[in-house]
Amino acid sequence: MELEAVSKSFKQQKVLDNLNLTIDKGERMCLLGPSGCGKTTALRLIAGLEVPDKGKIFINNYLVSNDKYILKETPERSIGLVFQDLSLFPHLNIFQNVGYALNELDNEKIKERTNYLLDCVGMLTFGEKYPHMISGGEQQRVAIARALAPRPKLMLMDEPFTSLDNILRDEIRDLTLSLLSEEGTSVIMVTHDPEEAMKVSDSIALMRDGSIIQKGAPYNVYNKPIDSKAAKFLSNYNIIEGIVNNAQTETPFGLFMTPGLLNGLTVEIIIRPQHLKIDFDRNGKGPNPTSEHGVAARGSVVRSRFLGKESLVELKMEFDQSILKASVPGVFLPPSGKNLWISVKRDRCFVFVKD
Repeated sequence: MELEAVSKSFKQQKVLDNLNLTIDKGERMCLLGPSGCGKTTALRLIAGLEVPDKGKIFINNYLVSNDKYILKETPERSIGLVFQDLSLFPHLNIFQNVGYALNELDNEKIKERTNYLLDCVGMLTFGEKYPHMISGGEQQRVAIARALAPRPKLMLMDEPFTSLDNILRDEIRDLTLSLLSEEGTSVIMVTHDPEEAMKVSDSIALMRDGSIIQKGAPYNVYNKPIDSKAAKFLSNYNIIEGIVNNAQTETPFGLFMTPGLLNGLTVEIIIRPQHLKIDFDRNGKGPNPTSEHGVAARGSVVRSRFLGKESLVELKMEFDQSILKASVPGVFLPPSGKNLWISVKRDRCFVFVKD
């Protein structure tokens, strides 16, 4: 599938702006970004539910839409759709819902394919029930089976798991992706959750204001964000600021190298909570400086919370009274007011010129 310079506006409000996107056969891609960035509109254009104002859409190297015509309607595009609104047919039972798109097959093949998929999603014994008689998680399973029934080459999924609780969401998402892999189906999934995107995708297309600002493997997008907004969107963060002076920036955590930046520029140094190291206060003294963690700075504990796999400690820093957050594996719950020293893992910081 390829989007070539696609733009789309609604009521003179531009939603997509010269969007270019390619997904390869069998690839699992996430469109990731905040609400309103154009993710769902891109999916609807690929599905044939909207017409682009500009640009072209290709599926299997065949032009299916341009700025004048829909050349292939949705049923002709060999795609599956799973949206937030599952849209199961209320007047059809579960078996009939899943088999709905198979009407070109004979009855025996419809029965075989439908029962196979219902068995795959653990719903084989629910065939005679109607959508209102089953839970939300069960409806989700049925919607996935229905989308898979005609063996689509491309599956479009718009935040299909957000209404489910965490445990059920992981279970159904893993089941869905396993089935899609078995079928050899390419996947484009929309999400606003970076953690989910990194769990499920081969590649992430990070969107902002109707455009893709960065695309790559989850590891690369997470560890090499293109700008400060991307870094802040992808995870929790802390910020310290400094002024560039002779390719260096002085901070309470020591000097940071900032080559190529003009003197006098203000930079933001973005630090994820897991990359702050905590040390105990020893009669007003902290740890010695190191090349890995630089200089330590002192703060006092504001709050500490246990989050399950880790603890989150918030500290008010002496140098400017700002609050920095540090995460620590396991249980670490120092009392409010306790003095601690924190230092920064230098090679895990992101330095950007402040907007």
